[in-house]
Amino acid sequence: MNIPREEAESLRADAVSAVRRYADLALTARSEFVPGESHVPVSGKTIGAEELGMLTEAVLDAWFTEGRFAGEFERELAAATHRDRAFLAGSGSQANLLALSAACSDKLDDPLRPGDEVITPALAFSTTVSPIYQTQLTPVYVDVEPDTAAPTAEAFAAAVGPRTRAVMAAHCLGNPFDAEAVAAMCAENGLVLIEDCCDALGTTLNGKAVGTFGDAGTYSFYPAHHITTGEGGAVVTDDPAWAQALGSLRMWGRDCWCPTGVNGACGMRFDGQHGDLPAGYDHKYVFSHVGFNFKITDMQAALGLAQLQRLEWVHQRRRHNAARLHEALADLDDVIIRPRTLPGADPSWFGYYFTLREGDAARRTDLQRFLLERKIDSRLLLGGNLLRQPAFRGLEHRVSGDLHGSDTMTERSLWVGTYPGLTDAMVDWIAETIHDFLAA
Repeated sequence: MNIPREEAESLRADAVSAVRRYADLALTARSEFVPGESHVPVSGKTIGAEELGMLTEAVLDAWFTEGRFAGEFERELAAATHRDRAFLAGSGSQANLLALSAACSDKLDDPLRPGDEVITPALAFSTTVSPIYQTQLTPVYVDVEPDTAAPTAEAFAAAVGPRTRAVMAAHCLGNPFDAEAVAAMCAENGLVLIEDCCDALGTTLNGKAVGTFGDAGTYSFYPAHHITTGEGGAVVTDDPAWAQALGSLRMWGRDCWCPTGVNGACGMRFDGQHGDLPAGYDHKYVFSHVGFNFKITDMQAALGLAQLQRLEWVHQRRRHNAARLHEALADLDDVIIRPRTLPGADPSWFGYYFTLREGDAARRTDLQRFLLERKIDSRLLLGGNLLRQPAFRGLEHRVSGDLHGSDTMTERSLWVGTYPGLTDAMVDWIAETIHDFLAA
């Protein structure tokens, strides 16, 4: 039987209110930090009543696939990243593959073709480079500097060859490469630029958001990142041709751009001739790309929408924690290499990395074990020099210059957390522990 509308709305409000009260009680309680006994994580999500309340709203809609929350999240995310359009994906990894696949789309005037070269840092996470192989392109590896964890603009430029068509590079742990200079170099040489901003939501360079220098930017919303949708990611762009390609590729490759559950928004439902299909073939079943299903659920989008409301606080806390660590470790410059930012850069730090000046990978591992003994988690610099990884050995590639900096960071670098859940006492304990190890 049907429940009266007023009663249904009242029950819904009660359900959301109860979940929010639960979140206020269960998610805000924090035990006192005890150095050496309390866990100091390297990353983590920060959620509360707003997130669980919004999730409950989405569940009670009983829509589940992309719906009203996904549409609103895309619009709000585009604004937050200073781009015209945002396209949601199931992860940052999917976002990278989607972006590079769009660069190969015939919707673009001059798309990339199999065998074209893509310049990329050798020190990276695997999913910045994997899409290059997955789209039948060829990576050109360039070295990074141990203090910036990024190639110089000159290294990018020196890697350009006759087959080079694109640059795909990450802003490592939120510290930006010189995207302004690289974008100018790409414009001069007719190259596509894709910025992997999965670690760098909120980072700026010369007052401009990363992810806005190139043709497209990508983001990850895994729980370790700045905001979370559980699993999730996005590609952002301003270019209408890119938007058309991205929209098609993420939804099975279909030509129609009507939202799910909407008929005729494109004005081509039963009109037009497409390939060898019968005239007037239903546009919802016309495919112009070999595409993917990279959509998300409306519950994920609702979570992301709530997370955007705390974004400025997230940036403030990450910057605060990184600055506190940076100052606390300043007296160790003779034994470690601390991060260096480019002039005009303002990172929203994903993590705080540093490199041992002496020793080898075994000494770095000893430091990680020492940190763990004191309940402090750490991570390596992503995949290190990817040419040393089993998955990429023997695959076609080109190297520009040497990879000394990438090898140095592979052997002697690690990073610790800056995420908003860390208190000053936790950050100070990290710094004290690093001092104690290096003084031994």
